[in-house]
Amino acid sequence: MEANKPEFPNDYGVIRIADEVVSTVAGLAAIEVEGVVSLSGGWGTDLVEKLGKKNFGKGIKVEIDNNETAIDIFLIIQFGYTIPQVAETVQREVKVAVETMTGLEVTTVNVHIVSVSMKKNSGEDNNLLIEMEAE
Repeated sequence: MEANKPEFPNDYGVIRIADEVVSTVAGLAAIEVEGVVSLSGGWGTDLVEKLGKKNFGKGIKVEIDNNETAIDIFLIIQFGYTIPQVAETVQREVKVAVETMTGLEVTTVNVHIVSVSMKKNSGEDNNLLIEMEAE
């Protein structure tokens, strides 16, 4: 194990939390925020998810040093929501969830809005989503 990774020793041994666990906790907290359509993990991760494997840590970069962590989240936002409000809510919810579940101190939560999703209301295809990628 790397020297900078957190360890929580107790009477029974040592508890180690993988980066992927922190990513998953952050992803689950972010996706619950109203206005967030999904996390954006890039085309490779999105393709794997379309094939049936859910990845709640996609679109999240976690850096852990000792008992502190910095998190970057890449989101797709629903059109019509105020982006700064949604992003601030995501920051707050992710910080609380990660600190509560892992015991790590979250030093930063950087939110990157990579796309806006719009629902197209035309006839019978009401569930069609159009994503506009930021360049």
